Amino acid sequence: MGTALLYIGNKNYSSWSLRPWIGLRVAGIAFEEKLVPFDMAAGNPAFKAFSPTGKVPVLVDDGLTVWESLAILDHMARKHPEAGLWPEDQALRSRAMAMSAEMMSSFQALRGACPMNMRRPRAPIARTPAIDADVARIEALWSQSLALSGGPFLLGRFSIADAMFAPVVNRLDVYGFETGPEVAAYMDRVKALPAWREWEAAGRAEPWTVVEDEA
Repeated sequence: MGTALLYIGNKNYSSWSLRPWIGLRVAGIAFEEKLVPFDMAAGNPAFKAFSPTGKVPVLVDDGLTVWESLAILDHMARKHPEAGLWPEDQALRSRAMAMSAEMMSSFQALRGACPMNMRRPRAPIARTPAIDADVARIEALWSQSLALSGGPFLLGRFSIADAMFAPVVNRLDVYGFETGPEVAAYMDRVKALPAWREWEAAGRAEPWTVVEDEA
């Protein structure tokens, strides 16, 4: 059984790549990393050589190709149940799945106005009602989860839910959103993770720039 290979994009920008990368890294699951950079907002035509969708991330594991961040995390969680990527408690596990699915399908206003950018100087942006609604929902979801589980992460120990929302930590931080104390403390705990610091340092050191870098 070989080590899984995770194809990712630029660490400064690729929010979908960060999700499985940080989840596997925090869980201590071994994988090889292959970074294929893009220098245009639409991605890179070279992705089509290994990606069924022409996008990243993609996991290749024992001949199986898995695409989409949540599917990659779930695949590795089932392969490595000892890593605890899903909460053991059934109710918390179901909440983690619901939160992760909501992250995939929602928050379009925030995601569109505030692309992930590890090297952006912290500064606020013009707010819209749609952006404010997204942030309010995220804050409520995080606060409720922390209260339910007792922390330190959303559902106790770091889980797929935290990995799926990791890029939002960057967005709320560098785009200057003021949050409540519970949410701010949670964000600080995520940013203190060695895996987060490793990714952030690599993203800041990258030479590639796309249009969103000026956002």
